[in-house]
Amino acid sequence: MFGLNDLPKFVWSFCLVLPLVSFVHQLGHSVMAIIFGGKVDFTIGRGKTILKMGKFKIKSVYFLDSFCKYENLKNDSRISHAVVYAGGVLFNLLTIFIMNGLIMANILPEDIFCYQFVYFSVYYVIFSLLPIQYTETSASDGRAIYNVLRYGKTCDPD
Repeated sequence: MFGLNDLPKFVWSFCLVLPLVSFVHQLGHSVMAIIFGGKVDFTIGRGKTILKMGKFKIKSVYFLDSFCKYENLKNDSRISHAVVYAGGVLFNLLTIFIMNGLIMANILPEDIFCYQFVYFSVYYVIFSLLPIQYTETSASDGRAIYNVLRYGKTCDPD
């Protein structure tokens, strides 16, 4: 049962851990787009911009959402777009394996941060890969991968 003593863990997980996992996910998309020669806009959150450094922005409601928009891939193929769409999941999986490896090597302790980080990362992997079309121009990563490989159609990954 959720009680008042759980409130600090709730605030910790939704104001720090979840945005960090979201950052890792979008960083994966961004790195893959840059590898293929693209230009990237990277935004954490929604609302009013509170920090802007080049194409990187942090919004006032930083824990709500994040997204990466890319354009002009120099290597512009179905495979390169699919790899960019899969980049978020790949980075989430990579951080899960790194964190578990560091725990098994006794470099990181088994604590609530590690547990929540891995939990939210698995959540991101599973729900990113579900092939869902959100709007006409926005799809889950899984649907974006399917659309680009099957039809050659690109869209904004979420």
